[in-house]
Amino acid sequence: MIALGILAVILVAAVAVGLLLRRNEGRVRERAVAPRPLEPESNRAALLAAAGVVPGRPTVLHFSADWCGPCAAVRRVVAGVVAELADAELPPLDLEVDIDEFAELARELNVLSLPTTFGLDSRGLERFRISGVPKAADLRTSMASLTAAASDE
Repeated sequence: MIALGILAVILVAAVAVGLLLRRNEGRVRERAVAPRPLEPESNRAALLAAAGVVPGRPTVLHFSADWCGPCAAVRRVVAGVVAELADAELPPLDLEVDIDEFAELARELNVLSLPTTFGLDSRGLERFRISGVPKAADLRTSMASLTAAASDE
């Protein structure tokens, strides 16, 4: 009887942890813009440029890999949102990078899991990050604010 009680407690705890993890997947986490430029010792700007980030243009940067199943869904969601925002004043750039090829950039941006999607403003600063498959409406809202405000930065 005690074993059944312990098993029930473990099962309830596992379900609770699973629900908490599931709730945060695909959620947009906004980042505050740094009030000062990047430190000279940081090579983040050079790594972003090597990955294809263009200065003066907002970018959706998503890390993927050949072995990542959910990355295909991220590819479709990001492509759809970028296509919807193509007529914006400053249309966003859709940039997919392989985590194995750009491992140093992934370390610099603290990518811990795949898929991970970043929203970069026109200065290349991280404005938001999404772990998991993003929800199209959330990504659209976050990117629309970057494309509209990009000329004001």
